[in-house]
Amino acid sequence: MNKKDLFIGFVLGLIACFFGIFLFIAFFTDLDFMSGIQSMKSEGKLSKLITLGAILDLVVFGILLKMNKEIMARGVVLAVIMLTIVTLFL
Repeated sequence: MNKKDLFIGFVLGLIACFFGIFLFIAFFTDLDFMSGIQSMKSEGKLSKLITLGAILDLVVFGILLKMNKEIMARGVVLAVIMLTIVTLFL
């Protein structure tokens, strides 16, 4: 197994999640990014926000499988597992 491809997939998964969080805050709130994060955290909805951001990981996973990059797709799955664990403890 190529660890570099696994790491690249992991980073792509995290970037896709944070991009999803950014898009959700930009389109569905009137706040900027940092104040939106702080507002969601104070309301106790930060874990829900992370979950919504992780939806874009499905898109990245599908694209990587179409391109026959199975190891990178495993990295995306690893990022989703890590985000799930983080979400459980928030």
